[in-house]
Amino acid sequence: METSACARPRKIIHVDMDAFYASVEQRDDLGLRGKPVAVGGSAERGVVAAASYEARAFGVRSAMPSVTAKRRCPDLIFVKPRFDVYKAVSAQIRAIFAEHTDLIEPLSLDEAYLDVTANKQAIASATTIAEIIRRRIRETTGLTASAGVSYNKFLAKLASDHRKPDGLFVVTPALGESFVANLPVGRFHGIGPATAARMERLGIHTGVDLKAQSLAFLREHFGKIGPYYFGISRGIDERPVRANRIRKSVGAENTFSADLHSQDAMREALGPILDKVWRHCEATGTRGRTVTLKVKYADFRQITRAVSSPQPVTSRMSIEQAAFRLLGELPADPRGVRLLGVTLSGLTTEALMRTDTIQFALPL
Repeated sequence: METSACARPRKIIHVDMDAFYASVEQRDDLGLRGKPVAVGGSAERGVVAAASYEARAFGVRSAMPSVTAKRRCPDLIFVKPRFDVYKAVSAQIRAIFAEHTDLIEPLSLDEAYLDVTANKQAIASATTIAEIIRRRIRETTGLTASAGVSYNKFLAKLASDHRKPDGLFVVTPALGESFVANLPVGRFHGIGPATAARMERLGIHTGVDLKAQSLAFLREHFGKIGPYYFGISRGIDERPVRANRIRKSVGAENTFSADLHSQDAMREALGPILDKVWRHCEATGTRGRTVTLKVKYADFRQITRAVSSPQPVTSRMSIEQAAFRLLGELPADPRGVRLLGVTLSGLTTEALMRTDTIQFALPL
């Protein structure tokens, strides 16, 4: 297993654009600069896809219902997404990455991992490469990016968040374990709100608390992800940067603070989940053939149901129709539902598909 004191540590950079969608809109419309902007949704309905830093100061966040966002920030300006523009800017940024390495693992349009251990320009310092990349992005796109530099992906991701916006932070092998120790577990990439809350109930609040747990304990309480938690609490992450990784599915889920008991409540709760899945499809130009609904009941019993179409779906409505139909066929449980999720798989690119809307052929 890799350790923080390995003789030849990798040199990993995580680059994350600052409020990407909103920043592009503010760049292209002078009237939006310095103002609270939400991309996506409207004052009456929908969810926020991205928020400018001016909006974030009021507590507006991505995936937040638009009505809530408007309540928090009465002067919030809603802007329709322009995914074709975001994709074009993302391509410019990707070209800058490629000047230094072919080991690029995109996570979305606005962030990626780069392995620059052996880089095209033979620059010894990963920090210098990160500085060059950030400067080139600003010169080429007029936008700012934050970057984290470290010896593995987990720490590079944490580092890029540390000095946002427009920041650069380095976590060296000597500092890795201590950097993790005092951070709240909710800040860890790969630990979502529901898992963080579960850890809190187990007395795990920070990295040092997580490190105090045995591997057996973490396996018992968190299953197959337990070894990953064991490693990152020690600054260890062996995952390589995977260039040209093919994504097999896109999904989103939500664990609710109160269990849901009615079909109407569940359909309403699926709305933001479906919005998140479809935003990714729109942003990346991907579509899928199979919709899977995930349901976890209050007693933690979990079931999934799926349906496939001969052709990829090309609208959010088609995914919603399939998810609602699958939901309606599930057995009722008086104890309620604590989690819902939707995954779209069998992915393909938009350019390969027909342009008409495909309706799912049901039943299963």
